[in-house]
Amino acid sequence: MSGMKDGASRTTLLLRALGALTRTRRIFPVWQRDGARMTGMPGTRVGLTSVSTWFRIASWMLVPLAILLVPLGVDAQSAPLFGARDGEIATVGWRGFLDFAFILSSLGSLLLATALGALIAFHPMTLRAVDTLPEAELPKVYVMYAVVGAVIGVTVLKYGMVIGVAVFGIGGLIRFRTDTGSTRDTGRLIIVTLVGLTTGLGLPQFAVLTTLFTFGLIYLLDARPICRVVIKEIPKGRVAEAADAYRAALRNEGCAILSERKAFGKLHVSFLFRAPRLSTQDGLHAQLVQRVPVEVRGEMDWGVE
Repeated sequence: MSGMKDGASRTTLLLRALGALTRTRRIFPVWQRDGARMTGMPGTRVGLTSVSTWFRIASWMLVPLAILLVPLGVDAQSAPLFGARDGEIATVGWRGFLDFAFILSSLGSLLLATALGALIAFHPMTLRAVDTLPEAELPKVYVMYAVVGAVIGVTVLKYGMVIGVAVFGIGGLIRFRTDTGSTRDTGRLIIVTLVGLTTGLGLPQFAVLTTLFTFGLIYLLDARPICRVVIKEIPKGRVAEAADAYRAALRNEGCAILSERKAFGKLHVSFLFRAPRLSTQDGLHAQLVQRVPVEVRGEMDWGVE
């Protein structure tokens, strides 16, 4: 009877979440792709990209699925808080691939962490203030670190707090002895380290699941790279015309413009945009040179995430 009640309660939660999903357009208003001029930020145009919009919608879809999956393996994967009673950690080994309850529960945890992290990372009020490459990159970092937390949580729940101490030590080593250059690369480095840790602990099924899940997440997040181009040495008095010409050329190539800055005194314009799939910097550069008239053309300085 208790199992039937638990199933009914999970079904009720799913139906309520799906009901909320149908009201997504009212909860998350979608700005026009072309963008709107921001009050108090002269010279800036910000558009909400399709990637962030679909990420929020997908997050609402993943939450009810994760709610159903997480409880499946909780009893099977629980361990004493500070490790095994005999002082040894009982490994699962290759037979863990037959533990479908644990695999589904772990997948539910990863999905829920990704969905909740995406809801925070792609908050519409935050996206309106994006103006630099690091700021545009932060939502991806938030989602990746949410997955890192889920991986650590599943491992600690399985083997106890002693694993948490080990992860803490590894984190200190990565923080003070590794120069990755960006928070995005640091998050991926931590994921790779946790994959190795779970493999060594005798959880190959969770290591494979984490690897495949992260691979798909990176493919989704980095499908359209974020770029910044600064057009310098624009002919005097032609900054506004040059901005219109470059903006039209970028949109014609399928780029989603995140922000735009004009510096009339310095005679340059900068664009922060999301490039289309399979595009290259050289290809975009050649197309801009070809499409922008010579009389308003400037020198382009590129920056790619």
